[in-house]
Amino acid sequence: MDTGVNTAERNTGGRGGATAREVAFPCGDVVLRGDRWSGAGGAGSLLFLHGGGQTRHSWGAAARLLAADGWDCTTLDLRGHGDSDWAPDGDYRLARFVADIRHVVSRAPDRPVIVGASLGGLTALLLEGHHRVARALVLVDIVPRPRPDGRRRIHEFMARHLDGFASLEEVADAVAAYNRRPRRRNLDGLRKNVRQHANGRWYWHWDPAIMTLASGSRLPDPDEVLRAARRIDVPVLLIRGGRSDVVDHDGAAELLEVVGKARIVEVAEAGHMVAGDDNDVFVDAVRAFLAELRD
Repeated sequence: MDTGVNTAERNTGGRGGATAREVAFPCGDVVLRGDRWSGAGGAGSLLFLHGGGQTRHSWGAAARLLAADGWDCTTLDLRGHGDSDWAPDGDYRLARFVADIRHVVSRAPDRPVIVGASLGGLTALLLEGHHRVARALVLVDIVPRPRPDGRRRIHEFMARHLDGFASLEEVADAVAAYNRRPRRRNLDGLRKNVRQHANGRWYWHWDPAIMTLASGSRLPDPDEVLRAARRIDVPVLLIRGGRSDVVDHDGAAELLEVVGKARIVEVAEAGHMVAGDDNDVFVDAVRAFLAELRD
């Protein structure tokens, strides 16, 4: 995925002191920004797409580990998220995300394995179904027909905090309440997902106009996603959180029925945020899937 503009190099910490380069991808009306870890083994490339309201940093730990296995790993901020540009016209229809990633992949030296969570997974599904650009897909807790109550809970969480937070402690409390887990002690990682404005309050690091997408008014009909999924002819791994309220057994079974080369791995103690809830188990599942691609 070495198709972007290299803007900087820095040590990202983590195991082995892996170094990531900041990259940028002009995509018409926006520039997408991300990080790239170069793998030494020539295994191929992985492209990571985060969920709605997240940033590329949700993949940092996984990307470092998989780069150490020899994979070139690129984590992107989607349009309107993190350090990528906000849509100048406020247009966050899913088709725009698909077009952005198609542009990125079209300039890549090989067909990447695309790892997508939630919004990123829907983007990957539609992209592959319509344009067949990937070597394989890893879908992280997303299927063509997600549970309406789970989607509604995500929307309510995002909408509840548009006025910001008085402190990082408030941010941590909100995340813990959504994830239904104890509040994290180290708050430094939260700085990658929020920004402090001049008024002293902390705000999510994404464009509030994205809420028009999160409301469902701009999401595709599940039957449209299923039609795209039926066209997919590459290996697909669905990693489902055992405690997820977004992907249930019926939704997973439907995906497995329409995609002949799909399989599922369940991370028992994880919710919708699988990689964040249990990164070690998540990475192990991805590693096993990737090993089969290399055989």
